[in-house]
Amino acid sequence: MSTQQTSTKQIVLNIDGMGCSGCANTVREALESNEGITEAIVDLENDIASVTYNTNDVSIDDFKKAIEEAGYEFVGIR
Repeated sequence: MSTQQTSTKQIVLNIDGMGCSGCANTVREALESNEGITEAIVDLENDIASVTYNTNDVSIDDFKKAIEEAGYEFVGIR
């Protein structure tokens, strides 16, 4: 039996390059494809994504990679 506890956090990411709802959906799908991300809500108007994730399974570098591989720019954390 594992003794490692699940640590869930929420973070807001700044993203550049999204221009339409299709872009927002692409970013959401890219983020949610990572194991450990339980939810990604993308706000196109404010160029952000609010991400709920398990800190044991995914890192900030994983968020950046997913966003950039989807064709957008990870600007940082809000």
